[in-house]
Amino acid sequence: MVVFLLILLLFAAAAGVLGAVLKVTLVLVLSLVLSIVLLVWIGAWYAKRRFRAFQRDLQAQTDRERRRREAYDVDAGHGPGLPDGR
Repeated sequence: MVVFLLILLLFAAAAGVLGAVLKVTLVLVLSLVLSIVLLVWIGAWYAKRRFRAFQRDLQAQTDRERRRREAYDVDAGHGPGLPDGR
């Protein structure tokens, strides 16, 4: 593969278009790198967003369960009635 690329570069140099070939190659490589960086950045942003939503939902569920548990919590010292003994 490397030998093939070197032969292509030699042909481009012999034809006098080596500068144009290198410029096109640079544009293609930089476009590829920019695309990869952009996809990674978008993926990280989306993952962070979903993780924060998961944390928020988990906290809300925990708070609901805690409030429900406290609402049904009966003080064993006072029996099943009201706390003042009625």
